[in-house]
Amino acid sequence: MSRPTKAIIDLQALRHNFELAQSLAPHSSTIPMVKANAYGHGAVEVARALAPIAPAFGVASIEEAIDLRDNGITQPILLLEGIFSSDEVSLAAQNNFWLMVENQPQVEAIISATLARKIKVWLGMDTGMHRLGFQPNEIQAAYDALSNSHNVSDDIVITSHFACADDLDSQATSEQIKNFDLHLPKTNNTLSTSLANSAAILAWPQAHRDWQRPGFMLYGSSPFVQPQENADQLQAVMSFESAVISLRNISAGESVGYTANWTAQRDSTIATVTVGYGDGYPRSAPNGTPVLINGVRCPLVGRVSMDMITVDVTDLPQVAIGDKTVLWGPELPVNEIASACGTIGYELLTRMPARVPRVYS
Repeated sequence: MSRPTKAIIDLQALRHNFELAQSLAPHSSTIPMVKANAYGHGAVEVARALAPIAPAFGVASIEEAIDLRDNGITQPILLLEGIFSSDEVSLAAQNNFWLMVENQPQVEAIISATLARKIKVWLGMDTGMHRLGFQPNEIQAAYDALSNSHNVSDDIVITSHFACADDLDSQATSEQIKNFDLHLPKTNNTLSTSLANSAAILAWPQAHRDWQRPGFMLYGSSPFVQPQENADQLQAVMSFESAVISLRNISAGESVGYTANWTAQRDSTIATVTVGYGDGYPRSAPNGTPVLINGVRCPLVGRVSMDMITVDVTDLPQVAIGDKTVLWGPELPVNEIASACGTIGYELLTRMPARVPRVYS
C-alpha cells in the first residue's frame, strides 16, 4: 500500500465556484487563474475541467502557458506578467498567448517584433497598488503606441489590480476604481476593461467589467476574514488527507517531538500521522492547531517534522492505525489552518509540493 498522504481535488466543486463567479457578474467574461499550478491543485487537470466553460486562462509566465498548450489546452492564455524577453513576443503570437503589458520595454518589444499574426494585449494601469502597470497619466500614450501598431489586435483590454479588495471596510478599492475610470484612454476602437479579482467579484459589483479574473475563490476559499454572503457559497476544492501510522501512550510529564516543545499535562494517547513540511503542511503550525481524525477535531502537539506530525487523540473514544486524517478540506477550512500559522490560505495551497499525489474526483 502506498503512503496515504494525498490531496483530493473535487472538480465538481471547482466548476461550482466558477459558475458562482459567472453568476455574480453575468455580463462579464470569466478567466480562471491557473497560475502556480492552479494554486496547488494541478493546472492541467483544472484547465481541462474548466475548458468547456472558460473562454481563456490566466498564468504567470510563458512556461506555465506552454505546459497547458502541450497538454491540449486550446483556449487563449493570458500571461499576467507579460514577457520577460523580446523573443517571447513571437512565441506568444504563435501560440495565441495574450500579453499583459505594464512597462515601456514591453511596448517596444511588441511594436518592433515581426509577427505572422496580431497579438491581443492587456494594458496594465497602476491605480494604487504600485506594483505593476503604467501610471494613469501614461496610459493614453502607451495605448496609442500599441493601438497604432500592426502587431496588436484592436480589442486592447485596459486592466488594473486591487490592493485591498479583501478589506470590505477600506476606501482604497473605491478610490482605485475612480482612478481607473478617470484615466481610461480615449479611442475610437473597441475598448474592454478588467478589474475584478476574487474579492471584487464577490463583494464589489462596481468593479465588474468586461473581463473578471477569479483565482483564490475558484478553489473554494474566501478572501475575507469575516463571513460574506457570496463567499459563504464557495465549496472547498482540495481535501488534504493522510492517515494515522502509529499510536502510543505517554505519561504526564513526557514530551513529544523535536525540541520537546510540548509536554503532556496528563497521561495521553499520541497518534503519529504521515504528513509533514515536506508535504506542504506548515512547520510553523503551533500546538493546538486542529487536525481531523475520524471527523473529530484533535490538537496538533509537538513540532511538525519533515514527514510526520503528532496529534493528541486522548479524547477520541476509538482510534486505530490507518484512520483517516484531514489536514484541511471542506470540514476544516485551509484559511483556519493558515490563520493559526500566521499566514494565508493562498500560501498553503500554492506551496503544496509535487510529492503529494493529486487525486481527482
